[in-house]
Amino acid sequence: MNVADAQEVKNFLLQSDQQFRQLAEQHHELDDRLHQLIEKQYLSATEQFEQVTLKKKKLALKDQMETIVREYTRQHSRAS
Repeated sequence: MNVADAQEVKNFLLQSDQQFRQLAEQHHELDDRLHQLIEKQYLSATEQFEQVTLKKKKLALKDQMETIVREYTRQHSRAS
């Protein structure tokens, strides 16, 4: 699957799959918070820990989303 096809599947899932949409929304919220932290000149120890934790959570959400994309693609490539 090329990049354009993958993006098309993601767009479709955003519209049609509630779980995928919720994961994407959570990912976006974490990304927003990370950008707030990145913009600071200095991070406290607590904020540094939060930054690391947010990055791990974001990655886990992205992995879940990619799993859904792969499963959707696998199921629909067999049907073709």
